[in-house]
This record gives sequence, C-alpha cells and structure tokens, in this order.
Amino acid sequence: MIKNPNIIVGDFTYIADSDFESHVSHHYDFVGDKLIIGKFCQIAAGVEFIMNGANHQMNAVSTFPFYILGWEAQAPKPADLPLRGDTIIGNDVWIGQNAVILPGVQIGDGAIIGANSVVGSDVAPYAVVVGNPARLIKKRFDEELIAMLLKLKWWDKSIAEINALIPILTNGNLGFVKREIERLLKD
Repeated sequence: MIKNPNIIVGDFTYIADSDFESHVSHHYDFVGDKLIIGKFCQIAAGVEFIMNGANHQMNAVSTFPFYILGWEAQAPKPADLPLRGDTIIGNDVWIGQNAVILPGVQIGDGAIIGANSVVGSDVAPYAVVVGNPARLIKKRFDEELIAMLLKLKWWDKSIAEINALIPILTNGNLGFVKREIERLLKD
C-alpha cells in the first residue's frame, strides 16, 4: 500500500481512510525526513501528517519558496530552514478524526490524540492530548503502570504471545493488570 520509502508503518496499524499517502503532505525527497509510525496504531479518518517540506525559510525578507516554483533561485541551506527532523509515532497510539500532526513531532507509545487536535509538540507515552494547540489533559495511567507497559513492550511480542496477553491488555481492572504485568516481567 505505501510506496514512499520515507514512510514506515508498523504491523497491524490501520487508517480509517483510503490512500494513506495522500494524508502525508509536503513530504519532498530533497528534505529527506521520515514519517515513522509504530505497530498497532489506530488512525481515524481525516488525520493529516504535515512534513518538514511545509516549512518556509523565515530568516529572509520573503518566505516565498521561489526555488520550488520554477524561479531562478537556489534552495536555501538546510540550516536556514526550520527543519524539525523525523515525525515519529509510537506503538498503540490512537489518533482521533481530523487531527493534524505537525513536522518533527514525536508521539510516545500508548498516547491518545483527540479528534481535531493540532499536535505541534512532543507527546509523552500514555498521555491524552486535545485541542489546538494540543495540550495534555491527563495521563492514561499512573507512572508505575506506564513504566511497566514501556518495559513489557507487548507490541514487539509474537502473535501467540499477544493473543495470550489480550485478557490483560483489555482488562479495565488496573490492579489486576499491574499484578499480571509484574508477574510477566519477572519471568
């Protein structure tokens, strides 16, 4: 499905929309940035990933991209552009409908991005962010459980192991979940 080698999507990740690459804008070869999305992510319809090619030179008199639009001009040096690096989405991230992810953002494992949010800053693992600009409204779990989940890395396990973990991963009794993960981490 994905033809661009600078877009890397992990196993079992889905987008509830057609033609994923059409939702990645300003992704120019000459910039070289990557969009990296982890495993088991859920991306709702209308989500847009804006890449570094959308950034214009801001340290000159004009921000107009003459060099892209056929004028006799050379591209600015990379140091003159506000490039923010690769955009990285962790594992098991849920991105709500019509959210916009700006260039160079890193979203941690297990995070939730609310519908219509504009994410311009990094998002910690298991954080819930909403709004424009997206802001933290809460952590999904306490620090102890977050650390346990980040150590467990269930998304990197075999399919058989994940199947065995589903009763834990889908259980709302967090005390039970902590005890089970603690047991698993000791094995």
